[in-house]
Amino acid sequence: MAYGYHRPMGRTQTMVQLTDELIAVLDEAAARRGVSRSALIRTALEEFLRADREAVIDRQITEGYERIPPATPDEWGDLLAVADRSTVDLLQRLDAEERRQGQPPW
Repeated sequence: MAYGYHRPMGRTQTMVQLTDELIAVLDEAAARRGVSRSALIRTALEEFLRADREAVIDRQITEGYERIPPATPDEWGDLLAVADRSTVDLLQRLDAEERRQGQPPW
C-alpha cells in the first residue's frame, strides 16, 4: 500500500458515517476521477496516512536535532573542529609544495 504498510491485500469492510454534503462532494470527486466512492476514500486515506507518517518522522528528526544540535561534540570528539584543522593542514601542505615548485602564492 502506498502509505508504507506492507500487509496482505485482504480487505475488511468498515462503516463510516458521513454528512449528505460530504457524500455529494465525494461523489463529484469520484466521478471526475472515474473511480468509485470506495476507491477514492481508500486513496484519500492512504495519502493522509502517508503524510501523517512523514510528519511523525519529520518531527522525530527535528526533535533529534534539538536534543543534539549539529556539530555538537560527542564521544568521537568535535568532528567539525577536526575537519577544519585537517582542511587547514592540507591547504598549508599544498601551499608549501607549490612554493617548492616555484609557483607564486595566491
